[in-house]
Amino acid sequence: MMLEFAKMHGLGNDFMVLDLVSQDFTGSADQIKQWSDRRTGVGFDQLLTIEPPSEPDSDFVYRIYNADGSQAEQCGNGARCVALYIGHRGLSPKASLRLQTISGPIEATVIDPHTVEVDMGVPSVSADRVPFDASHGTSTGPLTYQLTAGAGMWEITPVSMGNPHGVTFVDNITQAPVEEAGAELTKHPFFPQGANIGFCQVVDAGFVRLRVFERGVGETRACGTGACAAVVAARLHGALGERAKVSLPGGKVRVGWPGSEATVKMTGSAALVYEGFVEP
Repeated sequence: MMLEFAKMHGLGNDFMVLDLVSQDFTGSADQIKQWSDRRTGVGFDQLLTIEPPSEPDSDFVYRIYNADGSQAEQCGNGARCVALYIGHRGLSPKASLRLQTISGPIEATVIDPHTVEVDMGVPSVSADRVPFDASHGTSTGPLTYQLTAGAGMWEITPVSMGNPHGVTFVDNITQAPVEEAGAELTKHPFFPQGANIGFCQVVDAGFVRLRVFERGVGETRACGTGACAAVVAARLHGALGERAKVSLPGGKVRVGWPGSEATVKMTGSAALVYEGFVEP
């Protein structure tokens, strides 16, 4: 039996989305890797699945798989696409949805046919939550560690948005060695589970530019949790106000974080590219 899927994207961060409420599929890492191939498969950064809830206060289970077949804890751009697709498929009449992820629940609200706001939850900078191992870095401040990658030294602020991030601040985003340094930092022993590495240029108190090397994927056009992590890190260093626009190669998102124990809210676009069928 053929499996129905949708190709979607959030700011160029592209996904294959599977409705596993109305159809069944149990995939392997090898199958996901085959589908992710941009020459011989569907081609995507992540595979997203929508499943029936396993908890009474949730609407759906939302799972994320990287292009290499590994499972990810969280994906903000994907959450926007999933919320839009749930409405498109008629799986729920709700505009606001509570989605279960392996890192905890998130709330997604469809604002219009192209825009979704996601409450990403409360961020963390604790070693056990990110997680990170401080013995593999040199502390240069309350929230900053110096790591070696290649021939360079990088000041990293670790942040968890349900998935691990390391944010480093740069003077010029276009000249940042994202591929080279990102490939080493994402697998640095400082991050025992790996991490998404964000290269962030603060332009002013309400605007940042960002490029992200995603764990298990590489540099992507956009990373929603990366945008949230960058704003949190910049806020903690006193460089941003409560709300900021984040410019990524694929477009812009708006991120708000009052600080302390407040949740991070991200608003951005989502789009359905096409629908099709594949062999399981």
